Amino acid sequence: MKTSTITSEITGTVWKIVSRVGDTVDENQDLVILESMKMEIPALSPERGTVREILVKEGELVKEGQALVIVEQA
Repeated sequence: MKTSTITSEITGTVWKIVSRVGDTVDENQDLVILESMKMEIPALSPERGTVREILVKEGELVKEGQALVIVEQA
């Protein structure tokens, strides 16, 4: 099966992890919420699928381009 790696668009902090491993997600569904300079930026699923791996923890500092979540396409 094909997988997609969702990456951070910014350098910031993982504010909240919205999804869990095994969750079925829709296209454009929030997976992780990042925080930078008091702004909340969602990391979205690019397609419908299943969350296979979450690569970060809440409170973790992430860099732009860092892998956050792996989604297996439905």
